[in-house]
Amino acid sequence: MTGDTVYGSHRPLREGLEKRLQAYGLAVSCQEQVEVQGERKRVDHIADGLEPNLWHRLSVGDGSKGPRPFDWARVELAKPEQEGWQKWLVIRRSPVSGEKPADRAYVLVFAPCGTTLAQMATAIGTRWTVEQCFEEGKGEVGLDHYEVRSRPGWYRHITLSMLAHAFLVVVRMQSQMLMEDPPEDEEKKRWKPFLLHTPSKTLSAFKRQRGLVCP
Repeated sequence: MTGDTVYGSHRPLREGLEKRLQAYGLAVSCQEQVEVQGERKRVDHIADGLEPNLWHRLSVGDGSKGPRPFDWARVELAKPEQEGWQKWLVIRRSPVSGEKPADRAYVLVFAPCGTTLAQMATAIGTRWTVEQCFEEGKGEVGLDHYEVRSRPGWYRHITLSMLAHAFLVVVRMQSQMLMEDPPEDEEKKRWKPFLLHTPSKTLSAFKRQRGLVCP
């Protein structure tokens, strides 16, 4: 389970997940205090004292301009009551450039023993993908444009919006795939774009390109 600081700062939620043995990576604010070696410290103060060799450059996803590398580090926290599990403070830091201080994010992780930093970073990164899907759904297929008071009405609207979103994503992907021509010669095969148009970078651009935008 992943979530932003609204969820990560809610201690009863974290404790409930731990009792259920549900792994999580929940973001917290810089003022959050955690227990390290019997002492409670603010997470930003812990990050300030990390040695350079504890940081690792990892990319957990591509942005519009390719891979998005960040520096990651982790600090083991007080051992939880659950056998076979560990708690960590994971810090994500943007690459330092010039005199501008690096942006940092703090995530509390509850995971089985042996979980690597790369695995934690990958799980944490999935939250941004989900948020992007929600943002795209709201902007392109009216995911949040419902005016109902009953659960059945809300459920129907959400289901149709998600179906429309999935349909558009699949059609967009198929329109940009390289499809094989019917073979004139089995030994010589040529490839060409399925549709003769410039690949669209976003779902919004694809909708405009295909005339799917309502006036």
